[in-house]
Amino acid sequence: MPRRDRLTRAGPRLAGRGLARSTTAALGARVRAARRRRGWTLKQLGEKVDLTLGRLSQIERGEGSSASLEVWFALAQALVMPLKVEFGRDAAQEPEDAGHLTIQELALRLGRQVGRSRSFELPTRPANPALSVDVCLRDDRLRLLIIEECWNTFGNINGSVRSTRRKIAEAQQLATTVGGERGPYRVAAVWIVRNTRRNREILARYPEVFASAFTGSSAQWVKALTSPGVNPPDEMGLVWCDVRATRLFAWRRR
Repeated sequence: MPRRDRLTRAGPRLAGRGLARSTTAALGARVRAARRRRGWTLKQLGEKVDLTLGRLSQIERGEGSSASLEVWFALAQALVMPLKVEFGRDAAQEPEDAGHLTIQELALRLGRQVGRSRSFELPTRPANPALSVDVCLRDDRLRLLIIEECWNTFGNINGSVRSTRRKIAEAQQLATTVGGERGPYRVAAVWIVRNTRRNREILARYPEVFASAFTGSSAQWVKALTSPGVNPPDEMGLVWCDVRATRLFAWRRR
């Protein structure tokens, strides 16, 4: 085996060895302190976990890196001190909200391409940052604020529609501030929904609900979001994005 390969493979082992020593040294000190608080001798604790006096003494002195997990959990049980062993988050793992983030990424990218200022997770109530708009676009030329709500999967439709309408009303305050002496900016809102089978089935199941909630032309909304200088409809709209969240296309009503 080439020397470089040996060194590459040895790195994690050496690091693991050092971490094991430092961790078990700290754990051993905790075991010793807990045993003494209980007034137990080494022999008494050793009998509870089936360890010799010598081996338990080694563990308490910080020489327990070779002890099995079974031994450590046995000590934890005997001392009634919870012991937790787990891996941290995998750096290669996608975030839990990756699906939602990809739609927000698309909305922000399209906003940049058509020359609009963009805000990510814009709070509609400064006192409560949890209440925020997924993406907010600002078009100074059109004197326009666009609220974009991004949906990976549908949840509570009634509550979500009410939430969007509340955000529109709250955004009016920002529109007034931004507009200044010339008057408030116009506020428009749209849902961007991932075109999955489940989402399509929900829209097909409740066509009248969605038709009455999203009266703005979907085709006009797509044009407004992808072309500079195009005004969106006044009415709230709904548009699809493809499953990979790379483009927008119109929702065709039944």
